[in-house]
Amino acid sequence: MTTARTVLVALHYQNDVVHEQGRIRLGLAEGDAQRAGLLDAAERLLAGARAAHVPVVHVAVGFRPDHADVIRNGPIWDNVVRLGAVVEGSWGAAFHDRLAPRGAEIIVRHRRINAFFGAPLEEALRLHDARHLVLAGVATHSVVEHTARHAADMGFFVSVAADACAAGRADLHRAALDNIALIGRVASVDEVLAGWT
Repeated sequence: MTTARTVLVALHYQNDVVHEQGRIRLGLAEGDAQRAGLLDAAERLLAGARAAHVPVVHVAVGFRPDHADVIRNGPIWDNVVRLGAVVEGSWGAAFHDRLAPRGAEIIVRHRRINAFFGAPLEEALRLHDARHLVLAGVATHSVVEHTARHAADMGFFVSVAADACAAGRADLHRAALDNIALIGRVASVDEVLAGWT
């Protein structure tokens, strides 16, 4: 894996999603032992991308304070509204301090599971002339898998940094990675970074 025309897409590294006091439990349950490892892996991945001059695009989910912009057509959306989660401008919707954008890194905001749907992600990637996407984020079986599938359908080469991803259940995490392996590459953060040095 080279750095040429590669972009790292960091998905939902927001307080409500990854912080121990966050409201959403689909990616990491309260008190989850995976949390420290996920944060360390994601932090190393972001630092490695910056050191290798790989552009980083951050994707955030967020909603109005009254959640009137949530299309409630499934349990995942009912849960967001019930919890009052990821309200734009709130601490919960902000990026985790350790995983926050730096400098001129692009932030894309969306409101569905797939990070491309109804959002300017494709335009952000085209600004970087992207051909290969490295995806990482939470939750593996939700935004990561859906975005990986859409990216592959668009013609991007897709890799996923597995240990910089998490799901609330280990079986869902593993199943999502198995699915992604059919359309792209699943690697560890160390393997991704080794390809960039």
